[in-house]
Amino acid sequence: MNEKMKRRAMALAVIAAVNALLILLAQTAMADLYKRGSSGATVTQIQTRLKNWGYYEGSVDGIYGSRTERAVRYFQQKNGLTVDGQAGPQTLAALGLPTGSGGTAQKSSGDVYLLARLISAEARGEPYVGQVAVGAVVLNRVRHPSFPNTISGVIYQTDAFTCVSDGQFNQPIAESAYRAAQDALGGWDPSGGAIYYFNPVTATSAWIWSRPLIVVIGNHRFCS
Repeated sequence: MNEKMKRRAMALAVIAAVNALLILLAQTAMADLYKRGSSGATVTQIQTRLKNWGYYEGSVDGIYGSRTERAVRYFQQKNGLTVDGQAGPQTLAALGLPTGSGGTAQKSSGDVYLLARLISAEARGEPYVGQVAVGAVVLNRVRHPSFPNTISGVIYQTDAFTCVSDGQFNQPIAESAYRAAQDALGGWDPSGGAIYYFNPVTATSAWIWSRPLIVVIGNHRFCS
């Protein structure tokens, strides 16, 4: 084989490798996108979560139809996401669902996103240890029998967190909140096992004052 043919063969091999990579990337992107006409277990999970949180009134049948699309649009609108009716990576993460083929690792990414958004809304401006403590309270609730057993379930539980209902949950996420979420998920619990916290300056519930105090961090009292 002469030099010209060798160069041509090498160029064709490079083109084939690039095409294969592009196909793989396209397949991965499509695996993270659910829209009208999609079906399967992930669509069932999307419908289940939207129904549990009051966004979806249709049947949980694993088929992404017009009702599911409207529910996803409603969820996206309420949570500061791009409103397109399609469940892509950001919407799946906001729902606390895994994306891609990464399994547990991708699920953790979704958990970090949700927890960081909650921490940022509830504890922006608090000492860093106080931000981690807020994240720990969410995780303590996940493990507690009186609360939902998922991070998304705890965060979106009706009237659980003021920031979810008043729109602060949709504000940009502070960088420190991501680190605090990762530290809380890593096992750091400055709250001492608390399942409640409140700011005594702004608290309007007399009941919350009845909860046994564990520790005060910044402006928040953390209670059992």
